Amino acid sequence: MKKYLTVVFFCLVAFAAPAQTEIKYGYLSYDSLMCSMPEYAEMKSQMENLRKKYEAEALYNETSFRRMFAEFLQGQKDFPQNILLKRQRDLQEAMEKGMAFRRSADSLLVRAEADMRRPIRERLDKAIAEVGRERGYECVVNTDTGTFPFLHPSVSENAAPFVIGKLNAVKP
Repeated sequence: MKKYLTVVFFCLVAFAAPAQTEIKYGYLSYDSLMCSMPEYAEMKSQMENLRKKYEAEALYNETSFRRMFAEFLQGQKDFPQNILLKRQRDLQEAMEKGMAFRRSADSLLVRAEADMRRPIRERLDKAIAEVGRERGYECVVNTDTGTFPFLHPSVSENAAPFVIGKLNAVKP
């Protein structure tokens, strides 16, 4: 639906083009611009460090569970019934806690990445808006989605070099 509305918008603008003197569009790959930013590389590094810490804790939980399970298997023939049941409950609880930690870690990592990505996106969006105003664009098209397989060169230009220049001129 979103792609359809975007295409309809551009069709309406194209039909209105003769009434205006000059229409100019910018286009760029948002993802490649964001990935080229130093802040993005720093975010990826921080995310990798955080991911490693969570993975180390999950591995610790798994190792602890395996040790408990091995001890259970070795002693299960010698344990009285009530100790056997207690150890089984302990194993079940340890397994559930380990799985809950993994789920929690995954959601925390997703949230952390979104939080770290937000200021990077805001900075990039601001640079794109400034370039759009300076260059007199009607709009700036993100070519990542593939919605626009052709943009006529007489009414559009690659805005990426101007955005990169703006990002490099204003360091955070």
